Amino acid sequence: MAITDWPTDERPREKLLARGAESLSDAELLAIFLRTGQQGMTAVDLARRQLAAGGGLRALLDAGPERMARLPGMGTARRALLLAALELGRRYLAEPLERGLPLDNPDKAGQLLTARLRGLPYEVFACLFLDNKHRLIAFEQLFQGTIDAAAVYPREVVRRAMEHNAAAVILAHNHPSGVAEPSQSDHAITRRLVEALGLLEIRVLDHLVIGDGGWVSLASRGAV
Repeated sequence: MAITDWPTDERPREKLLARGAESLSDAELLAIFLRTGQQGMTAVDLARRQLAAGGGLRALLDAGPERMARLPGMGTARRALLLAALELGRRYLAEPLERGLPLDNPDKAGQLLTARLRGLPYEVFACLFLDNKHRLIAFEQLFQGTIDAAAVYPREVVRRAMEHNAAAVILAHNHPSGVAEPSQSDHAITRRLVEALGLLEIRVLDHLVIGDGGWVSLASRGAV
Protein backbone atom coordinates (compact mmCIF):
# COMPACT_ATOMS: atom_id res chain seq x y z
CA MET A 1 0.00 0.00 0.00
CA ALA A 2 1.36 3.41 -0.99
CA ILE A 3 1.67 6.11 1.67
CA THR A 4 -0.94 8.14 -0.22
CA ASP A 5 -3.38 5.31 0.55
CA TRP A 6 -2.72 5.51 4.29
CA PRO A 7 -5.09 7.38 6.60
CA THR A 8 -4.22 11.07 6.39
CA ASP A 9 -3.18 11.38 10.03
CA GLU A 10 -0.71 8.48 9.64
CA ARG A 11 1.19 9.87 6.66
CA PRO A 12 4.57 11.19 7.86
CA ARG A 13 4.30 14.68 6.36
CA GLU A 14 0.72 15.26 7.50
CA LYS A 15 1.46 13.74 10.90
CA LEU A 16 4.42 16.11 11.33
CA LEU A 17 2.32 19.17 10.50
CA ALA A 18 -0.57 18.10 12.71
CA ARG A 19 1.28 16.73 15.75
CA GLY A 20 4.82 18.10 15.52
CA ALA A 21 8.11 16.56 14.42
CA GLU A 22 8.64 14.94 17.82
CA SER A 23 5.67 12.64 17.17
CA LEU A 24 7.44 10.90 14.28
CA SER A 25 9.68 7.88 14.52
CA ASP A 26 13.21 7.97 13.11
CA ALA A 27 12.02 6.09 10.04
CA GLU A 28 9.13 8.50 9.47
CA LEU A 29 11.41 11.54 9.74
CA LEU A 30 13.90 10.00 7.34
CA ALA A 31 11.10 9.08 4.94
CA ILE A 32 10.16 12.76 4.60
CA PHE A 33 13.63 13.43 3.19
CA LEU A 34 13.57 10.34 0.98
CA ARG A 35 10.15 11.41 -0.39
CA THR A 36 9.64 8.18 -2.37
CA GLY A 37 10.37 4.53 -1.81
CA GLN A 38 11.39 1.78 -4.21
CA GLN A 39 9.40 -0.83 -6.04
CA GLY A 40 7.51 -2.86 -3.49
CA MET A 41 8.27 -0.61 -0.54
CA THR A 42 7.15 2.79 0.69
CA ALA A 43 9.48 5.61 1.72
CA VAL A 44 8.97 4.54 5.34
CA ASP A 45 9.92 0.94 4.48
CA LEU A 46 13.02 2.17 2.67
CA ALA A 47 13.92 4.41 5.63
CA ARG A 48 13.64 1.45 8.02
CA ARG A 49 15.92 -0.56 5.74
CA GLN A 50 18.47 2.24 5.60
CA LEU A 51 18.43 2.71 9.37
CA ALA A 52 19.01 -1.01 9.87
CA ALA A 53 21.86 -1.06 7.33
CA GLY A 54 23.39 2.12 8.71
CA GLY A 55 23.26 1.08 12.37
CA GLY A 56 20.61 3.57 13.50
CA LEU A 57 19.90 7.24 12.89
CA ARG A 58 23.02 8.64 14.55
CA ALA A 59 25.38 6.24 12.79
CA LEU A 60 23.65 6.86 9.47
CA LEU A 61 23.97 10.64 9.69
CA ASP A 62 27.58 10.42 10.89
CA ALA A 63 28.49 8.04 8.08
CA GLY A 64 29.69 10.70 5.67
CA PRO A 65 29.07 10.85 1.91
CA GLU A 66 31.01 7.71 0.90
CA ARG A 67 29.50 5.29 3.43
CA MET A 68 26.09 6.88 3.01
CA ALA A 69 26.29 6.18 -0.74
CA ARG A 70 26.41 2.44 -0.02
CA LEU A 71 23.05 2.43 1.76
CA PRO A 72 20.11 1.00 -0.16
CA GLY A 73 18.26 3.58 -2.24
CA MET A 74 20.56 6.44 -1.19
CA GLY A 75 21.26 8.29 -4.42
CA THR A 76 23.15 11.53 -4.91
CA ALA A 77 20.14 13.82 -4.44
CA ARG A 78 19.08 12.12 -1.21
CA ARG A 79 22.60 12.19 0.20
CA ALA A 80 22.90 15.89 -0.59
CA LEU A 81 19.57 16.61 1.09
CA LEU A 82 20.46 14.73 4.29
CA LEU A 83 23.94 16.24 4.51
CA ALA A 84 22.51 19.71 4.01
CA ALA A 85 19.89 19.09 6.71
CA LEU A 86 22.60 17.88 9.09
CA GLU A 87 24.71 20.99 8.49
CA LEU A 88 21.65 23.23 8.99
CA GLY A 89 21.12 21.56 12.36
CA ARG A 90 24.74 22.18 13.37
CA ARG A 91 24.55 25.83 12.36
CA TYR A 92 21.21 26.27 14.11
CA LEU A 93 22.71 24.99 17.37
CA ALA A 94 25.81 27.14 17.04
CA GLU A 95 24.29 30.43 15.84
CA PRO A 96 22.96 31.81 19.17
CA LEU A 97 26.43 31.53 20.67
CA GLU A 98 28.04 33.25 17.69
CA ARG A 99 26.01 36.44 18.01
CA GLY A 100 28.05 38.13 20.71
CA LEU A 101 26.68 36.36 23.77
CA PRO A 102 29.34 35.84 26.46
CA LEU A 103 30.54 32.26 26.91
CA ASP A 104 30.51 32.51 30.67
CA ASN A 105 29.86 28.89 31.64
CA PRO A 106 30.80 25.42 30.33
CA ASP A 107 27.27 24.69 29.09
CA LYS A 108 27.27 27.52 26.55
CA ALA A 109 30.69 26.62 25.20
CA GLY A 110 29.82 22.92 25.30
CA GLN A 111 26.74 23.41 23.12
CA LEU A 112 28.72 25.27 20.49
CA LEU A 113 31.63 22.85 20.50
CA THR A 114 29.43 19.76 20.49
CA ALA A 115 27.65 21.09 17.38
CA ARG A 116 31.03 21.48 15.68
CA LEU A 117 33.07 18.50 16.87
CA ARG A 118 30.85 15.60 17.90
CA GLY A 119 30.73 12.66 15.54
CA LEU A 120 33.99 13.36 13.69
CA PRO A 121 35.89 10.11 12.96
CA TYR A 122 39.25 11.72 13.77
CA GLU A 123 40.51 13.82 16.65
CA VAL A 124 40.43 17.61 16.28
CA PHE A 125 41.88 20.22 18.61
CA ALA A 126 40.04 23.55 18.44
CA CYS A 127 39.98 26.92 20.18
CA LEU A 128 37.37 29.52 20.93
CA PHE A 129 39.08 32.92 20.95
CA LEU A 130 37.29 35.43 23.19
CA ASP A 131 37.45 39.14 23.93
CA ASN A 132 37.76 40.64 27.41
CA LYS A 133 34.00 40.17 27.97
CA HIS A 134 34.26 36.52 26.97
CA ARG A 135 32.40 37.10 23.70
CA LEU A 136 33.34 34.92 20.76
CA ILE A 137 35.85 36.41 18.32
CA ALA A 138 36.52 33.23 16.34
CA PHE A 139 36.33 29.45 16.37
CA GLU A 140 39.21 27.59 14.75
CA GLN A 141 40.13 23.95 14.30
CA LEU A 142 43.88 24.14 14.73
CA PHE A 143 45.10 20.55 14.68
CA GLN A 144 43.76 17.33 13.22
CA GLY A 145 45.11 13.94 14.18
CA THR A 146 44.42 10.26 13.88
CA ILE A 147 41.57 8.52 15.67
CA ASP A 148 43.84 8.28 18.73
CA ALA A 149 45.59 11.60 19.12
CA ALA A 150 46.26 15.05 17.73
CA ALA A 151 49.62 16.81 17.94
CA VAL A 152 49.08 20.16 19.66
CA TYR A 153 51.72 22.89 19.34
CA PRO A 154 51.46 25.62 22.01
CA ARG A 155 53.40 28.06 19.79
CA GLU A 156 50.66 27.90 17.13
CA VAL A 157 47.88 28.36 19.70
CA VAL A 158 49.69 31.41 21.09
CA ARG A 159 50.24 32.82 17.58
CA ARG A 160 46.56 32.52 16.66
CA ALA A 161 45.45 34.02 19.98
CA MET A 162 47.69 37.04 19.38
CA GLU A 163 46.47 37.46 15.80
CA HIS A 164 42.89 37.54 17.08
CA ASN A 165 43.89 39.89 19.91
CA ALA A 166 42.16 37.45 22.25
CA ALA A 167 41.93 38.13 25.96
CA ALA A 168 40.89 34.55 26.75
CA VAL A 169 40.52 31.17 25.09
CA ILE A 170 38.53 28.00 25.58
CA LEU A 171 40.35 24.89 24.42
CA ALA A 172 38.51 21.86 23.11
CA HIS A 173 39.01 18.55 21.42
CA ASN A 174 36.84 15.57 20.61
CA HIS A 175 37.27 11.91 21.46
CA PRO A 176 36.21 9.85 18.41
CA SER A 177 35.69 6.87 20.72
CA GLY A 178 32.71 8.77 22.13
CA VAL A 179 34.05 8.63 25.70
CA ALA A 180 34.63 12.16 27.00
CA GLU A 181 36.82 11.23 29.98
CA PRO A 182 40.06 13.30 29.82
CA SER A 183 43.34 11.42 29.52
CA GLN A 184 46.64 12.19 31.24
CA SER A 185 47.90 13.75 28.00
CA ASP A 186 44.79 15.99 27.94
CA HIS A 187 45.72 17.30 31.39
CA ALA A 188 49.36 17.71 30.34
CA ILE A 189 48.65 19.79 27.23
CA THR A 190 46.21 21.90 29.24
CA ARG A 191 48.95 22.78 31.73
CA ARG A 192 51.38 23.62 28.91
CA LEU A 193 48.89 25.91 27.20
CA VAL A 194 47.87 27.63 30.45
CA GLU A 195 51.55 28.41 31.07
CA ALA A 196 52.31 29.52 27.48
CA LEU A 197 49.26 31.76 27.14
CA GLY A 198 49.63 33.07 30.67
CA LEU A 199 52.96 34.65 29.75
CA LEU A 200 50.95 36.96 27.45
CA GLU A 201 48.17 37.46 30.01
CA ILE A 202 45.73 35.43 27.90
CA ARG A 203 43.50 33.36 30.19
CA VAL A 204 42.56 29.76 29.50
CA LEU A 205 38.99 29.59 30.78
CA ASP A 206 38.44 25.91 30.16
CA HIS A 207 39.38 22.83 28.19
CA LEU A 208 36.37 20.81 27.06
CA VAL A 209 36.56 17.20 25.96
CA ILE A 210 33.70 16.39 23.59
CA GLY A 211 32.31 12.87 23.53
CA ASP A 212 29.30 11.18 22.02
CA GLY A 213 26.92 11.81 24.91
CA GLY A 214 28.21 15.14 26.19
CA TRP A 215 31.40 16.82 27.33
CA VAL A 216 33.72 17.10 30.30
CA SER A 217 34.99 20.45 31.56
CA LEU A 218 38.54 20.33 32.93
CA ALA A 219 37.92 23.66 34.67
CA SER A 220 35.06 22.11 36.64
CA ARG A 221 37.56 19.48 37.83
CA GLY A 222 40.07 22.09 38.93
CA ALA A 223 42.51 21.35 36.11
CA VAL A 224 42.45 24.91 34.67
